[in-house]
Amino acid sequence: MKEVAILLLVVFMLNGCGSTNTVQAGVGGIWQAVLSGGEGDASGFSFNTQFTVSGAALSFSSLQFLNFDQNGSQGSCFPLSPELSSDTGTANLSYNSADQVTGTMMLTVTSGGNSLVLTSTTVTGTINTNNSVLSGGVVTGTWTVTGSTGCNGSGVFTMTQSASNV
Repeated sequence: MKEVAILLLVVFMLNGCGSTNTVQAGVGGIWQAVLSGGEGDASGFSFNTQFTVSGAALSFSSLQFLNFDQNGSQGSCFPLSPELSSDTGTANLSYNSADQVTGTMMLTVTSGGNSLVLTSTTVTGTINTNNSVLSGGVVTGTWTVTGSTGCNGSGVFTMTQSASNV
């Protein structure tokens, strides 16, 4: 019986007791977000973005609405140009001994007096432990937009990661 207890103790020590590690590096690739729900100008948002994770903060290198009106607006909610947009976010991502990533993520895009907030309900993917880069990332959750008249709404989103080249 003593040998069984020692064997179990060794197995738990080698397995890390289900321990998790925090993702501290880039998430790699370009992410595409597709948002469903909302009405009128406060609907139909889709965008591509690229960012890295430093600690829990997201650092954006780009964010581009795919359905951006060339006349200067996404409806009237996002008269977006890079110098007018403020993009912030946080990510609390960890991975287990099978290199599977889980966690939470929040992104906020503010432009033209309106704010679009994406809050994850799930984040999944796989971590490359050699370079701490996430691959196969999928984020799902809810979104809200608030601000000017006609730019208030909510819905659900899915954000998927393209192949990482990092």
